[in-house]
Amino acid sequence: MVRFSVLEPWQDPRGGEIERVRIDNGIIALEVLSLGGIIRSLWTPDRNGERKNIVLGCDSAEDYLTQQAHLGAIAGRYSNRIANGKMEYQGQHYSLSVNQATNCLHGGKEGFNRKQWQLGTLSDGVRLTLKSPDGDMGFPGNCNVQLDYRLVGNNLYVEILASTDKPCPISLTQHSYFNLDGNRSNTNTEHTLQVDAKHYLTMNDVGIPTSIKPTAGSDLDMTVTTPMSVQTQRAALAATNGFDHCYVLDNPSADLQRFGCLASPNSGRRMTVYTNQPGVQVYGANFLQGTVAKKQRVLVDHQAVCIEPQMLPDSPNQPNLPGASAVWVTPNSVYHHITRYQFDAK
Repeated sequence: MVRFSVLEPWQDPRGGEIERVRIDNGIIALEVLSLGGIIRSLWTPDRNGERKNIVLGCDSAEDYLTQQAHLGAIAGRYSNRIANGKMEYQGQHYSLSVNQATNCLHGGKEGFNRKQWQLGTLSDGVRLTLKSPDGDMGFPGNCNVQLDYRLVGNNLYVEILASTDKPCPISLTQHSYFNLDGNRSNTNTEHTLQVDAKHYLTMNDVGIPTSIKPTAGSDLDMTVTTPMSVQTQRAALAATNGFDHCYVLDNPSADLQRFGCLASPNSGRRMTVYTNQPGVQVYGANFLQGTVAKKQRVLVDHQAVCIEPQMLPDSPNQPNLPGASAVWVTPNSVYHHITRYQFDAK
């Protein structure tokens, strides 16, 4: 049984209020904001059964709107990067908001992470909805999004549906920063990561895919459980100050495919990720330095890990990438993302 608690709302400095709700099934608990579909807190038990919050967050709307790290938010209308903020479909050219190097990143300067969502409850979680108008950050079509966070046993399900009245590429992802030591550590280097994916994307100096390579024998090979500290030891990872790479899953489908497992030997917590998305971006919080979080704590680089299931970056411009044929959502189709985060401890 899931218990719901409505928390005191925050004032949005742009006007109105930001709703906050906590849901708890006795195993894991979640605090969700109507701002950005943000997961502000996620409590899971360690090997001793002690629950601690394992995601980074802020203490006010102002802090969330100031930070640029997308802490806990839904990234969209298109997560990751679209090269040069440009795309074309059936002869129609579109110019998007450019907010990272030459790219449109996570939907642009006013992406879904900064939008006010409508927040409601389900029997086992919460449902958030958003209407993004035609031309929002340059993206075509009126886009309707439904986001469900559900607690089932020791699992958090994230399920997203989206539709549009004009052809538009859609890729949404949950952008939580996980530290499985429960804020008792300011580094991810003692975490371990194991990845099932057998391929990854190489990229240029601004993060745009250039080719697909096998992980076997490469610096991105995490087939066996490996300490995150390799991000400063392997050349391909050190070149980007740590993990900021997209793995390609072998059999993307409507069924959930296991991506891999993030774990902390210190707390015993493990997070195993399953998804129906063709790619998963692993980001080692390489540029978190200076971000203000809870209790005015100033975060540092490599303090957490993001695991972001998604369509592949720049797929609107690279139709040969896996899954790219489905990236343009048309008025007679529906975008469907589902990811399961399984939490246990050993």
